[in-house]
Amino acid sequence: MEHEDFMRQAIALAVENVKSGGGPFGAVIVKDGKVVATGVNRVTSDNDPTAHAEVNAIRKACMLLGTFDLSGCVLYTSCEPCPMCLGAIYWAHLDKIYYGANQRDAASANFDDSYIYRELELNPEERHKPVENILRHEAQAPFNAWREKKDKVAY
Repeated sequence: MEHEDFMRQAIALAVENVKSGGGPFGAVIVKDGKVVATGVNRVTSDNDPTAHAEVNAIRKACMLLGTFDLSGCVLYTSCEPCPMCLGAIYWAHLDKIYYGANQRDAASANFDDSYIYRELELNPEERHKPVENILRHEAQAPFNAWREKKDKVAY
């Protein structure tokens, strides 16, 4: 299959998801030219704001491959990933992202995440959501425990 075929599959998943009552987003994860996992936006059906197509596909691929590291895999997504999904993509170590529609296309359908991108550029104390750093010294305990752990699995 070609890149365009995988993208068409992601787009078809998104269209079908809309028909089924979900959001207009679909994702396909491919490894060695074969589809490993797919995902669709299930935010409203699962009452889960993190249930974006890319995140759902990543979760499924990790489960099926038995790993948290998706190096060697490629993501095809019907729309440019939002900041949350982009973070998940980086944490999963996917090799490449192909996307169909872009941020502006999503915004024109009332899926505008540009405010999140703007918030990320601000210092925490300047953001619209109140953010306050407390107990920083005590919060070092988990990191100290991690540093001392001999049998940790790095990620």
